Amino acid sequence: MTPAHPAALGVRARAWGYRHAGRQAWAVRGLDLTVEPGERILLAGASGAGKSTLLTALAGLLDPEQAGEVEGALTVGGAPPREVRERVGIAFQDPESQLVMARAGDDVAFGLENRGVPTPAIWPRVEEALKLTGFPYDRDQPTGQLSGGEKQRLVLAGVMALSPALLLLDEPTANLDPDGAALVRTAVERVVAARGSTLIVVDHRVDDWLPLVSRVVVLRAGGGVLADGEPAQVFATQGERLAAAGVWVPGHRPPRRRAPEPATEPLLAAEGLTHTYPAAGRPALVDANVRLHAGEALALTGTNGSGKSTLAMLLAGLLPPSAGHVRAMPSLYLRAGLDPRWTAARRRLFQRQSGDSPLHTWRATELVRAMGTVFQDPEHQFLTSTVRAELALGPRLIGCSPGEVTSRVDDLLDRLRLAHLAAANPFTLSGGEKRRLSVATALATGPAALVLDEPTFGQDRSTWLELLDLLANLRDEGHAVTFVSHDADFVAAFADRTLEMRAGRLVHESDQRMAAKRECA
Repeated sequence: MTPAHPAALGVRARAWGYRHAGRQAWAVRGLDLTVEPGERILLAGASGAGKSTLLTALAGLLDPEQAGEVEGALTVGGAPPREVRERVGIAFQDPESQLVMARAGDDVAFGLENRGVPTPAIWPRVEEALKLTGFPYDRDQPTGQLSGGEKQRLVLAGVMALSPALLLLDEPTANLDPDGAALVRTAVERVVAARGSTLIVVDHRVDDWLPLVSRVVVLRAGGGVLADGEPAQVFATQGERLAAAGVWVPGHRPPRRRAPEPATEPLLAAEGLTHTYPAAGRPALVDANVRLHAGEALALTGTNGSGKSTLAMLLAGLLPPSAGHVRAMPSLYLRAGLDPRWTAARRRLFQRQSGDSPLHTWRATELVRAMGTVFQDPEHQFLTSTVRAELALGPRLIGCSPGEVTSRVDDLLDRLRLAHLAAANPFTLSGGEKRRLSVATALATGPAALVLDEPTFGQDRSTWLELLDLLANLRDEGHAVTFVSHDADFVAAFADRTLEMRAGRLVHESDQRMAAKRECA
């Protein structure tokens, strides 16, 4: 056990539970847990087991009088969490929810200013925090120009600058490339060592955190604790049981799902794609040439800020290129079920005007038949007040009958384990549940091609495997699946072809099927 530090805060839970407003099921229930000051805890559990809810409660951010129902007792440093909030730092799954200022340095300074830190002391602490987390820009960098992973690192810098006595991290490396994730773990280790802070971290990259933590606590879905102890001992003696319960366990590698046949039918051709965001100093993407094929899974990999998400948005028709074009091939129209007469008329119109029919100019009712999209931040695509309504929106848009809408929605609720959340507000779901809902909405219109940005973010082992099977089956049925990912296991298990990006350019292409054939030979 890590020695206690006078500044560290311990945690006590006694039969504690919390139920969100409007929910029948409890997010957490019957939790008995003691965390001593200075301990370093890896908090694990299946998706929906209540990990994020517990962290939010420990940060003093749950108000049962307004938002839900509480039972039992939960204390931090012997006091109700709301009374010690200024000594607790938390980084959420969604970095957007914690960014409040237009410039990076101002965002890190915001919390220090709110806590009354003298002005001369603020900026040295800001600079130190940015350096600790490996933030790649200076403090004048506009926050609106950051990639998802860069935003996550900036949020962590803001938390680190506060030197919290209890540090709570919810999937802090989920959207980071391996080097960026390693920088964050190093930063956490430095801060915890210097301050003696108590650490509780939720992260599905279990292996990477084992050198830093001294204890693993696994929450049981439905309530209580499933396992608790020294990590090596817990995983050695209970690994099979934990993996079966949906927990990521070191050494339990997932199976591979490669395409049974080589892909030959092109659906989409992108040529010379370049894109520069307004007010940006340099292009986010330069001269990219990509083809999407029916029956193929294409992975876009690379470091944070390399242009992966920009390329994905361009391929999905959601962003107009600054140069180049994205052209739909005839087979995409046919697979999307678009009227060939409309296709011919539209092509003649755009050939007269601009020589082609750019994908980003298609009407929404046409585009959703052809392309299904999952954004890096799932909340950016939620438009309704319930999970069921969210799934029904796309099918209604393309003119499905009420019976067909219901059938599609019920099928997706079951396939993605969201049926128990059908009446819930999408914005109240856990990070993993939001990700599954965003994938389900992309599938609801039956698109010919899918473009997904970090589809496995926040998933436990069970839902990760279910997503792999679902997407692999769609690929094998002839859909084109393109995905952005830092999840090396998912890329290895699913990708048939990989494009690596660096500084806005495609720098390497590999075909996993050819590599597998060479290995067999």
